[in-house]
Amino acid sequence: MNGQRILVTGATGFVGQRVCSQLENLGAVVIKTSRAPSSEPNTFQVQALGPHTEWRESLQGCTSVVHLAARVHVMNENAVDPLFEFRQANTEGTLQLARQAVQCGVKRMVFISSIKVNGEAGEFTASSIPNPIDPYGISKYEAEQQLLELSRQSGLEVVILRPPLVYGPGVRANFLKLLSVVARGIPLPLGAVNNQRSLVYVGNLANAIATCLNHSNAVGKTYLVSDNSDVSTPQLVREMALALGRKANLINISPWLIESLAALLGKRAAAQRLLGNLTVSPQALHEDLDWEPPYSMQVGMKETADWYMQQGQLKLR
Repeated sequence: MNGQRILVTGATGFVGQRVCSQLENLGAVVIKTSRAPSSEPNTFQVQALGPHTEWRESLQGCTSVVHLAARVHVMNENAVDPLFEFRQANTEGTLQLARQAVQCGVKRMVFISSIKVNGEAGEFTASSIPNPIDPYGISKYEAEQQLLELSRQSGLEVVILRPPLVYGPGVRANFLKLLSVVARGIPLPLGAVNNQRSLVYVGNLANAIATCLNHSNAVGKTYLVSDNSDVSTPQLVREMALALGRKANLINISPWLIESLAALLGKRAAAQRLLGNLTVSPQALHEDLDWEPPYSMQVGMKETADWYMQQGQLKLR
């Protein structure tokens, strides 16, 4: 990867920062895009992701692109037509980037999609039939399909990665909320939950992206990526507690009762993420690219917990 010039969209985000560090450590020249003006070297300001975003200045001389920027899944959606807004950013915006990448002579594009393309629950492998349900998942799946069609027409080498929930230093949203609850020793009624969930540590995801950028076997493939260490929700809480130096405060309450109460409160979807099964197999990554996650979940959780404590709990509530 020495000397390769690689554009990373979404470079200032939680995953983007780790990906940039990974690629720079491997000797690449990383070109970053940002919505805000920046005086940082090799950083270009771009408009919001959409069908008219201008990328060509940042693409000059690049051999590859890692596309992380996206309109992300949100719990409280305010758009009148969410599917249209997701398609504008995640589908049309991705295709706009890919077309301009072709014009600028880029050889390969690694697109970070989502396990939501496969569905909201289940046991998924690289050969599982897609079943996106929400607007975010639909927009990502349509982006995948259009990228592969453009690849057939233009010769652009496309690799697609579908991660599940990503955690690590800088994580936000529900994972951070759960981490905060565990850190404060608040009782959680999840002790009787018997499920399996896949996660991916941000360091493992960055390593998989770097592998997909260089490996000839990756071209045209769609891969699922995870820590390859599935856990139940109670196990996840215990891993968090261990990393934080706390005691897991789990109470045994029927999952059926939890889901029923959540439904009454309009929180059924949130409850299902805690109670249901969603596993992904990175087996195809191993078979095709000889990839193994370099970090265990325990290492990833400890780094996440250390970051949390360093930030100060009060700032993160």
